[in-house]
Amino acid sequence: MGVNRCHTEYVNQALPLLVFDGDCAFCTRCVRFIERRMRRHPRIEPWQSLDLAALNLTSAQCETAVQWVDAQGAISSANIAISRLLVSAGSGWRILGFVLMLPGIRQVSAVVYRWVAKNRDRMPGGTAQCALPQADRVTGKSDCGDTVATSEVRDSSPEL
Repeated sequence: MGVNRCHTEYVNQALPLLVFDGDCAFCTRCVRFIERRMRRHPRIEPWQSLDLAALNLTSAQCETAVQWVDAQGAISSANIAISRLLVSAGSGWRILGFVLMLPGIRQVSAVVYRWVAKNRDRMPGGTAQCALPQADRVTGKSDCGDTVATSEVRDSSPEL
């Protein structure tokens, strides 16, 4: 069985890649911060505009956490994805990324990431849409009947 050339070309066109929830105002605000503050950052795309299968990602993974796809196609999620983003940014960001990967701190950063993700609708820039499950966003209806925007944490990459 040969390598899927289209898959390989798609994946290798611009990696590393940070994949985020483009329907979440808080997530989008965080991405804008990265673009403004980090001189060197990877390609950043909302998962809703990507061919997830070509990246070996699922919508369920992307709804749950930010995803990092490295140059070899290895995937990191949540706090590990953020750590890898910081390491790739260089300078002081790099140091912070390595610190977040240290034993003990890594576990704390996982708890903090889960809390922020669960409460992203309450974070600065967050909106009620940030709290809606994807299924509710797809239907275009919130609990109140208002129209809204449409749009497993794992780490398959080697340790830093």
